[in-house]
Amino acid sequence: MEYRNLGTSGAVVSALALGTMTFGAEADEATSHALLDDYAAAGGNFIDTADVYSTGTSEEIVGKWLAANPTLREQMVLATKGRFPMGQGPNDLGTSRRHLRTALDASLRRLGTDHIDLYQMHAWDPLTPIEETLRFLDDAVTAGKIGYYGFSNFLGWQLTKAVYEAKAHGWAAPATLQPQYSLLVRGIESEIVPAALDAGMGLLPWSPLGGGWLSGKYQRDTLPTGATRLGENPKRGMEAWEARNASSRTWDIVDAVREVADANGVSSAQVALRWVADQPAVTSVILGARTRAQLADNLKAADLRLAPEEQQRLTDVSAPEVEIYPYGPQAVQQRSRKIEGGR
Repeated sequence: MEYRNLGTSGAVVSALALGTMTFGAEADEATSHALLDDYAAAGGNFIDTADVYSTGTSEEIVGKWLAANPTLREQMVLATKGRFPMGQGPNDLGTSRRHLRTALDASLRRLGTDHIDLYQMHAWDPLTPIEETLRFLDDAVTAGKIGYYGFSNFLGWQLTKAVYEAKAHGWAAPATLQPQYSLLVRGIESEIVPAALDAGMGLLPWSPLGGGWLSGKYQRDTLPTGATRLGENPKRGMEAWEARNASSRTWDIVDAVREVADANGVSSAQVALRWVADQPAVTSVILGARTRAQLADNLKAADLRLAPEEQQRLTDVSAPEVEIYPYGPQAVQQRSRKIEGGR
């Protein structure tokens, strides 16, 4: 297993994290504990959950596993999130001091621990001043309830505003950002990746397989069936299938990934995961497995190394589609210059 610093912090995490959104939903407690066992045995040390996953059940399942494995608890870097509704009241969601105090304490109880290594704001809250959120997080760091904090699903300007507000007040700085990122979804490269690099924050990509599209499960012009995310939910599956199937870019990427995988004797999922793991600012890629077989295959991405020409081919074929301005070729050219000068 490969290890990296968590952003610019001194904490060290595996380059592949275990996401637990499936725990309590698509994976029962026994299966979830087996996934945790396999992940730890492979050298993984970074577990990512959230209070909203199965309305707290995911955290409870992780907490029971940690209690049964106290030695491993000392080795694991534990991350969770707060922000989304955990009740019906007006203060049962958001990133206000009022809600986060309750949410953090509840997460600590469910996880059966006295501290969380990385506490993440699951999304931006337009109703709460960012200063209020940051002050709470700084207080939580000082109190020892959390080691570091980060964000998820923030836009570039939101991320930069939070970073500089924390700096201006002398509060603890954010360590990470958890965005959606894959060969299929590369829009974050225009603003969010540069903002994270500027702040020294580590990226923790979620959905690195593009909702399963990069796993090699789906074939051109063949409707998904069976044990796949699209096949198990016919209505949503058909909608997602039609949206993706209409794009030649999707199939160009899927085909390129499959060809690179065949050339290396590995799975498509491993190639897609390796590409994301090798992108600038990426600290750890979040794996979301439902079965032990899926996890075992995904973990092999840690040992895969793509040749420069393979990396470039995947980067080229998946180039994000952008508007003419401000991310088109001419506009990008206007933001750069040759060090030697000239036209």
